Amino acid sequence: MTLASFRRILLKVSGESLAGSEGFGIEPISVERIAGEIKEVQDMAVEIAIVIGGGNIFRGLKAAAKGMDRTTADQMGMLATIINALALQNALEKMGAVTRVQSAIEIQQLAESFIRRRAVRHLEKGRIVIFAAGTGNPYFTSDTAASLRAVEVNAEIILKGTRVDGVYDSDPEINPTAVKYDKLTYFEVIERQLKVMDSTSVTLCMDNELPIRVFNIMVPGNLKKIVLGENVGTLVVR
Repeated sequence: MTLASFRRILLKVSGESLAGSEGFGIEPISVERIAGEIKEVQDMAVEIAIVIGGGNIFRGLKAAAKGMDRTTADQMGMLATIINALALQNALEKMGAVTRVQSAIEIQQLAESFIRRRAVRHLEKGRIVIFAAGTGNPYFTSDTAASLRAVEVNAEIILKGTRVDGVYDSDPEINPTAVKYDKLTYFEVIERQLKVMDSTSVTLCMDNELPIRVFNIMVPGNLKKIVLGENVGTLVVR
């Protein structure tokens, strides 16, 4: 067995990555590809927790900007993450992985309620745990949920999968001359207002000395390379 550099990771999967070429909703091929990469890493004896976003279905912040009550909009966004979590769970279990979805809001017919000790026990038993519904509170992003859950389950690193290959000084999808960073400090991310994760989530990682690696999850093999210790994407540390 190939030796992994990490024993326990938290993978942040954006909702958009599940949409694939469709740009909206869930594209089964994209879900299956991401599930396959996760399963390959699990087969290396890595314990995997996942926090999933819901932007491919509903974005609370955008809805609030158009006049919807922010709390209601964020609650709708939480429900979108549960839909995505079930889709990813389905794909993983078809590949033979044992999974558990834990929700920050009670929805007993579909998922377990989040209990930290139970989540840790699942990980210790080799189950993939998918955290849905963010933190269960409005005004907090799924990025903040990723930082919080990573700290709670003692993950060694947050791997944030995005559509770009790291952190840039400006949006590389808009600015072709954008400069990519290989390594940043938490302070640099906050001070330069770089679009890594929101400031709350970055601060939580900084306070707990939890490294973040931002990478392109759309590129096959990237997740495995990171787990093997390769320098993929951008690393954020103290």
